[in-house]
Order: sequence, then structure tokens, then C-alpha cells
Amino acid sequence: MDSKSIQKIFSIHTSTEFESMALKVFEFQFQNNTVYKTYCSHLGKSPLNVNSVGEIPFLPIEFFKKYKIVSSKKKPEAIFESSGTTSNNTSKHYVADIALYQKSFLNGFNTFYGLVEDYCILALLPSYLEREGSSLVHMVHDLVSKTKHLSSGFYLNNLENLHDKLLQLKAERAKVLLIGVSFALLDLAERFPMNLNDIIIMETGGMKGRRKELIRTELHHILKNAFQVPDIHSEYGMTELLSQAYSKGNGLFECPPWMKIVTRDTEDPLATQPHGKTGGINVIDLANVYSCSFIATQDLGKTYTNGTFEVLGRFDHSDVRGCNLMAL
Repeated sequence: MDSKSIQKIFSIHTSTEFESMALKVFEFQFQNNTVYKTYCSHLGKSPLNVNSVGEIPFLPIEFFKKYKIVSSKKKPEAIFESSGTTSNNTSKHYVADIALYQKSFLNGFNTFYGLVEDYCILALLPSYLEREGSSLVHMVHDLVSKTKHLSSGFYLNNLENLHDKLLQLKAERAKVLLIGVSFALLDLAERFPMNLNDIIIMETGGMKGRRKELIRTELHHILKNAFQVPDIHSEYGMTELLSQAYSKGNGLFECPPWMKIVTRDTEDPLATQPHGKTGGINVIDLANVYSCSFIATQDLGKTYTNGTFEVLGRFDHSDVRGCNLMAL
């Protein structure tokens, strides 16, 4: 796809425009992504018989651990790697155009929260800062650099300093976003409970093996009580994607116009699950044009008729049905 066509991805406003662009991206990736083409061919799918978004195959996310998932011959400008908390075998995302990633996450943030330069962004992401190749750290670092507030920045284990900074910013009536990995936010909540009712608190990333896993409602209940806020926001993204969904409370996420969530039957990965019924989460991320835009994740969730979705957990088994369709 040429650059002009790719830029149109960020101008999508209607379901018709999304459908048309998704089919174009599918055809491009079928032709240029060897792994994805082979997988689709095993399923008997190609641009010749795929006429709607509902017929496009979703590549199991585990393939990013085994293969180089690329739809471009360009040398990657960045390689993002998953944290590997459940396995030493990590996913790798070869990003051919880092500017495309930056455009996606910046446009996505602006869609839901307004101009990033209006914020002071504080990041509490210790497990990500302690390793190389985190797509989340790249995103937040870029967002921090675009803010006009001198206090924006990262915190590793210096929770006392973060506590003092938050209270100072609250007193100054600054527009603040605190984004943190779940276990670190819990550490802050236990050591320094405080009234942050004017501050946006956003959790992401789970426990990373540092704490017992909690369901989202329990996590949010603890954080809301400790920080005296009405809602906890959430970010839904992953190493293998270039776009993020956001929740402003109640665990209900919204996607930017170039991203969509559908759910699949847990017993039949090729069957779509109806709204309101739990299924495996499939992500369409049209910004991910040089990798794969159609990914079957290991997450479980529900979609709703108004376009929102919620994440309920993960599959108990590591090999989601469908991975054995290929032996490359």
C-alpha cells in the first residue's frame, strides 16, 4: 500500500469506510506476508473469496513467537518484544515504520483524551523500564516528550517522590494522567493512599508475576478507595499491535475508528460470537499494515452493540486452537 492509502486509515469515520479499508489491507497482507498467506491458504481463504470483514481470517497471536510476521521488505526500524512473564519464548513485533506507530498512538490518545500537550503525564512502569524493547515504554516516552509540563516523566521504584509530586500537582490544579502497571499502582495505593480525585489514574499491563492476579473490578475497587477517585481508566494494547483501546471506567473499552474488536467462539475459532456472549478476542488494527492487522488474541471478552467491549480474562491453555493448522 502506498503512503497515501495508509494515511486514509486515520480518516475512517464510518463502518463502510472501515470495511473497505479492511479488505484492502487484507489483500495487501495476503500478498506480502508469507506467514499470513500460508495460514489463510490452509483455511481456504484468499482475496478471491473474502468479500466482507467477517470472512477475514485472524492469525493466532502465538505465531509472533515462532515466526517473523511482516508485510514489508523494509528493514525494521524497531523490534518490540513482549515481557514473557508466562514463558521464556517471547513475541517479537518487527516495526517497519516507527512513525506509523507514533501516528496511531498519538491520534488514539487525542481521540479519547484531547491534546497530549495539555497534560502532565507521570508513568509508573517498573517492569517495562527494566527491560529492552517495550512498545508501551516507547509510546509513553513519546507522549511524555510531547507534553509541555516539566514534571512529566517516569518513576521506577521511587514511590515516595511520586507521592509528593502527585500532591504538588493536585495543589497546582494541573491536568494530570498517572499511567501505571497494575502491581505498581497497588504498591503505591498500599504505601501512600491519598486523595487524587482530580487526577486520571490509568492501569495497564497486569501483575507481571509480581502479585496475585485480580479481576479488574477488584483491582479498580482497591485503587478507587485508596486514591478517592470515581473511576479507574484502563489501556488495552499489546506488543503485536500498533493501536490501543481505552476505558474511562467500568472496564468498558472503546477503540479508535481504525481499530475494532470482534469475538470468536472458544470451540470454533472460525465462528464469530454474538454481542454480549463471552468469546476469544480478535483484534482488527488497520494501522498495523506492515505486520498483520487481523490477530486472534489469548484474551476472553464480550462485545456490545454500541461498539464497546470488555476484557474478562485469558485462555487457560497457551496454544489457542488453530495454531496447529500450520507447520512452516
